[in-house]
Amino acid sequence: MRWRHPPVYRPLVDLPTMEDRHIIITYRLDRATIQELCAQLEPDLRSAILHPTGFPPLVQVLSVPHFLASGSFQTTVAMASGMSQPMFSNVSRVLSALLKHMRSNIVFPQVEDLPTVKGDFYALGHIPNISGAIDGTHVAFVPAPQEWTGVQKPCADGVFGRPVHVNAKYPGSVHDTCILRNSSIPYVMGQFQRHRVWLIGDSGYTNLSWLLTTVRNPRTRAEELYNEAYGRTRRIIEHTFGLLKARFRCLHLTGGSQYYSLKKVCQIIVSCCMLHNLALRRQMPFLQEDGPDAGLVAAVEQVDSEEEEAEEEDIDNRNNIIMQYVQ
Repeated sequence: MRWRHPPVYRPLVDLPTMEDRHIIITYRLDRATIQELCAQLEPDLRSAILHPTGFPPLVQVLSVPHFLASGSFQTTVAMASGMSQPMFSNVSRVLSALLKHMRSNIVFPQVEDLPTVKGDFYALGHIPNISGAIDGTHVAFVPAPQEWTGVQKPCADGVFGRPVHVNAKYPGSVHDTCILRNSSIPYVMGQFQRHRVWLIGDSGYTNLSWLLTTVRNPRTRAEELYNEAYGRTRRIIEHTFGLLKARFRCLHLTGGSQYYSLKKVCQIIVSCCMLHNLALRRQMPFLQEDGPDAGLVAAVEQVDSEEEEAEEEDIDNRNNIIMQYVQ
C-alpha cells in the first residue's frame, strides 16, 4: 500500500502587508495597478484556480512582473511566490492573458494626439512635425534546442518615450530597414501624411517622405546644426530603451540570456512594453532596490553598426528642414 504525503504549501505572497515602496521595487507596479490587472486577467486564469494545485489569480499575476523585473531564474522567483518551479513554468498562461490587452496599452498616437506629440518632440531639438522616433534594440536569449537555427536575438521596435508600436518577431541579424518595411508603420504613416508628420530614425534607415535621418558627412553649417538638433531629438528613444531594460531586467544582459522558445521570448518582450507603458501612464516612480529614485535612467544603448542599404532616398523634407538653419 502506498502512502500519499499531504501537500506542503509554502507561504504565499501577502500583498496587503507589503509596503508600497517594496511592491514597486519587486513588481515595478503599484498596488492599485496590480489589483486592476488581477481583475482583468482573472477570467483567463480561472481554470488554473480550479486545478487541485492551482493558485489564486493574485499569486499567478504577481509571479510574472517579479520574473520580468528581476531577470532571475524561474526557481528563485517561484520560491518567492510560493510556487513550485514546474507550476511557475506555466507562466505562458499569464502572458497569453496579458497580451489580450495589448492594444489598449501599446497604441499609436491618434490624430487628436498629434499637436501634443509634435510639441513634445519640438521641445527636444526644435525640429517641427516629429511624431515619433524609431529604432531597434537587441534582447539576448538562448533558443530551445529544437529551435537552434542560428537565430540569436529577436528585436523590438519602440517609438518615443513610451513604446507605441512593437515588433518582436525578427532576429537581430535582420536589418532595421527590412523590419520597418514589413511592419504596419509605412501604412500608418501614409495615412498621417496629410497632417504633415514624420518619424525620426538613425542612419540605419533610409530617408522617406515620412522618415527623417541624419546627414552623413555634413558640408554646410546648416547641415551641422540640423544634425545637432536631430541628435537631441532622437536621443529620447535610447533613453526609452534604457529605462525599459532597467525596469525589466529580463531584457538586459545583466539579467542573463533567456532560455525559452521564440514564441515565449516574443511574448515576454511585448508584455514588458505593455507593463512599462502602464507604469508610465500611472506615473509610477522608478525605484531601484539599492538606490534612490532613478527618474529617467541614463543607461543608453550602444548603437549597432550596420551598413546602410542602397535605396533611393526622399530627402526633400530633410532639405526643407535644413534650410531653417541657414544663417
